[in-house]
Amino acid sequence: VVMGDLTAAEGRTYGPFPFDLSVDRVAAYVAATGDDPNRWTDHAPPGFAAAALFHPAPAFFADPDVAPHTKSIIHADQTFMWHKPWGLGAYEITGTVDRVRGRRGVAFVTFTMEVDRAGERVLDATSTFLMSGDAPPAGGGAARPEPAQNERGANEGHLRSASRADLVRYAAATTDFNPIHWDHDTAVAAGLPGVVVHGLLLEAWMLQAAYSDTDGVHPLAEAKVRFKQPVLAAAQAEVSAEVDDDALHLTLSVDGETCVTGRAVTR
Repeated sequence: VVMGDLTAAEGRTYGPFPFDLSVDRVAAYVAATGDDPNRWTDHAPPGFAAAALFHPAPAFFADPDVAPHTKSIIHADQTFMWHKPWGLGAYEITGTVDRVRGRRGVAFVTFTMEVDRAGERVLDATSTFLMSGDAPPAGGGAARPEPAQNERGANEGHLRSASRADLVRYAAATTDFNPIHWDHDTAVAAGLPGVVVHGLLLEAWMLQAAYSDTDGVHPLAEAKVRFKQPVLAAAQAEVSAEVDDDALHLTLSVDGETCVTGRAVTR
């Protein structure tokens, strides 16, 4: 891995990219994440920030200085700060490589995103990506049989699950078309047991738990999640939320194993 090339991207900006939020886009995202269609009609839920991220992020990954280091990408953590609700209309989205650090052949990249509407800040986001020019070992995890297209667990209360078909719908709603989320062979070649759920879909489920007891279209001030273990398509996940003095501590687990942890602050 030639770290100098990737380090050269530090401070580089991608965008601004124009983006229009329509009623149809809101409806598609709400359906893909299992949120409340009666609550989210002319505003998108907070988790729609995932769709915004996938405007500047592909430009970053395609940068000639960056592309050689994308054979292995791990989304380690994600922070969102919401300043205004996701109303319908036109937005501008800009991404910036804030920092690049190298450690044992792996680049730790801090990537920030700003979303503006009519000159006002709507969202700030920070992503941490672990990137390497070395492909993960094929078959690094024991491959499991590919689940049926519509196979999934329960989606009620704090239980969440996504079928392979659900993941295609989420990809269409957010433009996150990484094939490890819909193609079994690609996922196995990447060292995974099979198709895995999008990390930001897992976060959307956790955010829903955070604002389930709130009203209105601007329920969250900020949230941060850390991705610890992948969640396979059709697996039964459970989201728990514990109230602290000033925040909600969130956990998403499968079969008792913690896969994602998070913290959210409501308004």
